Amino acid sequence: MTPAYKRWYDHDPKLLEVIELLKNYPEELHSHAQLFLEKLAQKVSIEAIDRFYDMVKPINGSRWYDKDPVISKTVEILRVVPPEVQSACAERFIKALNDMGISYESNVKE
Repeated sequence: MTPAYKRWYDHDPKLLEVIELLKNYPEELHSHAQLFLEKLAQKVSIEAIDRFYDMVKPINGSRWYDKDPVISKTVEILRVVPPEVQSACAERFIKALNDMGISYESNVKE
């Protein structure tokens, strides 16, 4: 049985919300995505992240997130980690935005 989801992030409302935020506010959220990558690099190394990204990035870069390498790396890493990690990352991302005083109106229905 195949899942009813069309996109890899549709299975989790919080993850969907984070992806939509990154899509709609890439410049504003660039520094937060950079912080996410830095925290990840402390666990696996920046070289590992860069090698992974070099393997998965498209040649033409036609997706909305390919315009910014930081946002692109963030989305690609979120895409390949297990669902429970995706969910935890999404929750931390949203909490960090709230802690920073960044308010937004969610368009995602749970």
